Amino acid sequence: MENQQRLKGKKVAILLTDGFEQVEMTEPRKALQEAGAETHLIAPKSGVVKGWNGKDWGDSFAVDVLLDDADAYSYDALLLPGGVMNPDNLRLEKKAVSFVRHFFEDHKPVAAICHAPILLIEADVVKGRTLTSYPSIQTDLRNAGANWVDQEVVTDQGLVTSRKPDDIPAFNKKMIEEIREGAHAGQHA
Repeated sequence: MENQQRLKGKKVAILLTDGFEQVEMTEPRKALQEAGAETHLIAPKSGVVKGWNGKDWGDSFAVDVLLDDADAYSYDALLLPGGVMNPDNLRLEKKAVSFVRHFFEDHKPVAAICHAPILLIEADVVKGRTLTSYPSIQTDLRNAGANWVDQEVVTDQGLVTSRKPDDIPAFNKKMIEEIREGAHAGQHA
């Protein structure tokens, strides 16, 4: 029962668009909900978003809140699933970049997996931070001033990152821990 209540009263925004790596949303979302958090899928379009399941399109998921209507101040934390298309398309959306940046400005926990940290580069929040990602974007992160390391999960003042779906169990554990702790003074834009 304690495990189910660790995040009771916490609201977590999950920012995504078509092409997110499905398991990188569904498994962390399930862990958040099992820990008592309320989660909202936030997207730049209404209706549904379609996941990417390994090598082909996956399932469709109902969007809870349109990005235009999302109030970052009403959320305690942010989850950014990966996939190649998802963060690449989101970084072209000024409102998505601004939404992400708010969490850093307000010192709130952010969890990003796989290719999602590419969106953090666009939000200009990685300089001086230690993080990991899918290996193909390590040079992008280093060029943006990040200290990239090849580890299962990395936590840096409320920022939790992992490399790939195999890392999800460790990612979920650290994400829940950081959200439970709340605001981190070192989490900044």
